[in-house]
Amino acid sequence: MNNFRDEYRNRYYQANVSTWGTVQLHQRNPHVVAMWSVAFPGFGHFLCERFVTGFALFFWEFYINQVTHLNTAMMYSFNGEFDRAKAVLDEKHIYLYIPVYLFAIWDSYRMTVDGNKVQVLAKRENAKFPTFAITPFGCAILSKKDPWIAFAWAMAFPSLGQLYLFRCINALLTLVMTITVLLNSNLVEGIHYCMLFDFAKAREVVDEQWSLYFPSIYFYGIYETYTNAVEISKLYNNEQANFLKEHHQSEHFVLYKGEKIE
Repeated sequence: MNNFRDEYRNRYYQANVSTWGTVQLHQRNPHVVAMWSVAFPGFGHFLCERFVTGFALFFWEFYINQVTHLNTAMMYSFNGEFDRAKAVLDEKHIYLYIPVYLFAIWDSYRMTVDGNKVQVLAKRENAKFPTFAITPFGCAILSKKDPWIAFAWAMAFPSLGQLYLFRCINALLTLVMTITVLLNSNLVEGIHYCMLFDFAKAREVVDEQWSLYFPSIYFYGIYETYTNAVEISKLYNNEQANFLKEHHQSEHFVLYKGEKIE
């Protein structure tokens, strides 16, 4: 159940609020989205709200990276140990990785450009959309969000900022992958030993292959949370302004360009 009744079918809508989260169209920088696909295939598609394609690319990247030991090879390359990098890398599977990786970058860029065009049309049409939903699974309300509170919770632990914004699908993926990576990489134990200045023990317990997933997941969560908090607040302001104009503003009210209201 939601508070939305559409007498006429509109062509484009700017957003949808449901108990699974708030999904909206807004202007995105295609180069930034493409760079998140460079960091981890699937992230660019998540930013464009293409969850099915994003999940497919995300788990493909995760699977093929594990099979090829790509993260370990990258770590050796960063340290200048190219012979060890070549020895650990699985050449048989790496050629399966390259086309999908390039496709993720290209497709996320293309979808962002197309999505920006649709957002312009949706904004001009200014169709109404649900702002309240209640089901047996919970209650969702479009409300203003503080970007810096979202930023702080995302920094505290991945997925908390997304839960603050009620973006359930992204939060669930981020939480599951964060826990999986932390448990398999022993990263928490490594940080503990670093705080005790026992760096040799930290290097011994940390698994390089798993730990290199964490920076991408962590910083993506922060970026995605902050930008969506800003856009959700804009969406709330626009919806509230439209409601006040429709129900409380006189139909004879005219504001001319350059005129001041006391």
